[in-house]
Amino acid sequence: MTTIVLIPGAGGDSYYWHLVAPELEKRGWEVIAPDLPAADDSAGIPEYADAVVRAIGDRSDVVVVAQSLGAFTAVEVAERIPLSLIVFVAAMIPEPGETSGEWWEATGQPAAQRALNLREGRDPDASFDDVSIFLHDVPADVVERLTERGDPPQSDRPFESANRATAWRTIPIRVIAGTADRLFPIDFMRRLSRERAGTDPVEIDAGHLIALARPEELADAIAAFIEEVQGAPA
Repeated sequence: MTTIVLIPGAGGDSYYWHLVAPELEKRGWEVIAPDLPAADDSAGIPEYADAVVRAIGDRSDVVVVAQSLGAFTAVEVAERIPLSLIVFVAAMIPEPGETSGEWWEATGQPAAQRALNLREGRDPDASFDDVSIFLHDVPADVVERLTERGDPPQSDRPFESANRATAWRTIPIRVIAGTADRLFPIDFMRRLSRERAGTDPVEIDAGHLIALARPEELADAIAAFIEEVQGAPA
């Protein structure tokens, strides 16, 4: 049986996937969504990967789906165990030797976000606003539950961990991007996906938190990728 491992982004909270996991389980797949030690100042990307590998255990035929910062953890997991597929979702697709702290300027993300803000009439110099950037398209009831949970703490340590992973480039990679993403604008994600993953992204009408805004569509896209890879000749 295929096991799908859902890796969260910053904050390391598996709750991010709580709407997507049941949609995938309906299709008969086992789904694991581990929490990451995001509040631990001694834990970097290798320790995040440790948590994921422990959750996987001795399972085989593993698909990893990684959101945003979770991409750095996903490629490190691919160094530890065989994976049949990685799906990057609105993800910080890394390069060898790059830390996730360096990723922003290396990819041109700040300039892309600023240009999008100007085009859409937002102040590019305004203070960072979680609601405007992350929650603008998330349903109100979901936002309410998130507010009740509070923001999970995130240490700066993983932003200092240099990516040394290369094994992920030998396995199938797919990318999903949100056409309304205000953090990683769609033009930016198209370029990043082509340059770093060698593929065009599948686009969903959503912001950065696709799993909360469009869980069924996201699950459908993940399912299509898995079925595509499983149906391909060895």
